[in-house]
Amino acid sequence: MKLLVCLGLLACAPISAAASWNQWRGPLRDGSATKADWPATLDESGLHRRWAVPMGPSYSGPVMDADRVFTTETVDKKRERVTALKRSDGTVLWKRDWEGAMSVPFFARSNGDWIRATPALDGETLYVAGMRDVLVALDTRDGTERWRLDFVQRFGSELPTFGFVSSPLVDGDSLYVQAGGGVARLRKADGQVVWHGVKDGGGMMGSAFGSPVILTLAGRRQLVVQSRTRLVGVALEDGAELWALPIESFRGMNILTPTLAGPDRLFTAAYGGKTLGIDIRSEGGRFRAVPAWEFKAQGYMTSPIVHGGHAYLQLRSQRAMCIELATGTEKWTTGESFGKYWSMVSLGDRILALDQKGELILFRATPEKFDVVSRRKVSDAETWAHLAVDRGSLYIRELNGLAAWDWTGTKAR
Repeated sequence: MKLLVCLGLLACAPISAAASWNQWRGPLRDGSATKADWPATLDESGLHRRWAVPMGPSYSGPVMDADRVFTTETVDKKRERVTALKRSDGTVLWKRDWEGAMSVPFFARSNGDWIRATPALDGETLYVAGMRDVLVALDTRDGTERWRLDFVQRFGSELPTFGFVSSPLVDGDSLYVQAGGGVARLRKADGQVVWHGVKDGGGMMGSAFGSPVILTLAGRRQLVVQSRTRLVGVALEDGAELWALPIESFRGMNILTPTLAGPDRLFTAAYGGKTLGIDIRSEGGRFRAVPAWEFKAQGYMTSPIVHGGHAYLQLRSQRAMCIELATGTEKWTTGESFGKYWSMVSLGDRILALDQKGELILFRATPEKFDVVSRRKVSDAETWAHLAVDRGSLYIRELNGLAAWDWTGTKAR
């Protein structure tokens, strides 16, 4: 059975009825929780840890269906591994691994040499992006490999400097990835390439950091991708570029996932660049991207939450900011600095942010002020991977383990 899910102006896409948190930034790929039940506090009376399992390092966010949670790790700096666990108690159901490690440049070594991209879960198949520009499709029942695509071998591209960082996107019978020095549409059944476009060369400093999304802009459903230098709208059927806009950044640090900010408007921000509102227009069948406003603040790695006409994000300065999407007006910026990265999930007017330093922060999405409801230290390790939320449970991928947390009084899942 398939469900058709829509949110505002976000393009509809079929997802499995059993899907919970099945991909990068959740089932709608925008950080919103569609099935959740949040309490008013994060202290012991509201939140408790149910189980924890030690693992090798990873920046990949966990994904899950109704009964299982899947996560990745790098083992002994040589191999990559996927593990499936029971959501109820953390029992390991299966493991699958392959040779796949690589070293990142010395200036980024503090950020680790381990697997980065978040897998995509689609019914009985899990699509996993390995560091060496390899995509592996696994059977979720037992981890059997269904197919594998080595982009370096297939396209003759260079190994990307920071590895396969962009998270794959499933839509219908297709899979979209930023790999092989460009963007590719694959048949998800067998990994066959339908098209390969938006080529940027790959190789030295050639990793794509952002992840693709499918949106309807100017009346056309399209793939939106952010490369190291450009924001691009791509035709789903053949990979043709519909429109493109250069994005200023330092060393191509375009890391945010492009985000829908209103009717035909996109939001993005770049490290070393600016925060931007961009309108997509269609005139005589031709599309163009028109900057609507720009703001001096620099985003970095945190993809924003959009709520009530405002975007909430963390900046390069490690402070949090709220910006009005219609005008680009700053509503507030925190005086407090946090860790280097936040992953955020929203439920109505509340945002749950997991800081890289292992702190969980629950705050209200309001342009009036940074209105913290509750905050709590949940890990002594770094927490770079994206938070996963479903019903009354949170799954936190610490640097060296996976932990399941429950709201007190909710049924364990």
